[in-house]
Amino acid sequence: MKWTQKSQEKYNQDLKNKIAELKKKRKAIIIAHNYQRPEIQDIADIKGDSLALSRAAAETDKDVIVICGVRFMAESASILNPDKKVILPVVEAGCPLADMINVDKINELKRRFPDAPVVCYVNSSAEVKAVSDICCTSSNAVEVVKSLSAERIITLPDKNLGLYIASQVPGKKIIPWEGFCPSHVRLSREDVLLAKKLHPRAKFLAHPECYPEVLELADGVCSTKQMFDYVASSDSQEFIIGTEKGIIHGLAKEYTDKRFYLASEHLICADMKLTTLGWVAHALEFMKYEVKVPEEIRNRAKKGLDRMLEVK
Repeated sequence: MKWTQKSQEKYNQDLKNKIAELKKKRKAIIIAHNYQRPEIQDIADIKGDSLALSRAAAETDKDVIVICGVRFMAESASILNPDKKVILPVVEAGCPLADMINVDKINELKRRFPDAPVVCYVNSSAEVKAVSDICCTSSNAVEVVKSLSAERIITLPDKNLGLYIASQVPGKKIIPWEGFCPSHVRLSREDVLLAKKLHPRAKFLAHPECYPEVLELADGVCSTKQMFDYVASSDSQEFIIGTEKGIIHGLAKEYTDKRFYLASEHLICADMKLTTLGWVAHALEFMKYEVKVPEEIRNRAKKGLDRMLEVK
């Protein structure tokens, strides 16, 4: 049989119907990050940035939590919900940024700077969270650092986020780790200047994982959720978006009267794109793949996440 666009649409609809049935059967909730494929965002019960996903995972009353994202997100859900089954549809979906820091490296930082608390970006493993003092997301990183009394603070693993925090909290000495997001560092100052030339009336919104010279050009430095908030409150009708391309679908769907342009065609996270409708259906049918954080690590990591969630 010849495969056509119509065939693909029917195949996708059949999968969506199957997912809906299995979700009801399993008493499950589907939580998706803003960087997921459009069809995954469309079937999600809740979608948002890492902070929104963490809060949703902490508050749900469902038995099964399906995380359409990457492994550290599923680990966070498991840390906050030890009695629930947390499923990551694609077991290989990881985060290169999270892999740039480990416990040994943090312990070395603590020996060098014993008076400095460790602020750990949620884009990190459960083991890293367990040896940190408090977690943060790109939404609340500045507020988290402001909430600490220490004069020197270690931030990890994303250096650009650390540098952005330092620019917003000049009274603190920020000690950033040298990690980076392989997707966001692909965006250059030249890319942004070209986009601004092509769309002179557009506001430029950038994620704090971008280089400082990119953030200098931004009308707003925002997490993905904050980008939605910015667009909602702005009088502008056009926006250049400086983060992973998946967010364009959600923005265009929610704000149909406005236009959105990706700052660079290179803004794509391969790990975020691994999750498909087929994998979500498979996950719900066979309860694959469960992510369970060992209790010893979970108890210590939860303290940092709880402290993060307390910061408004």
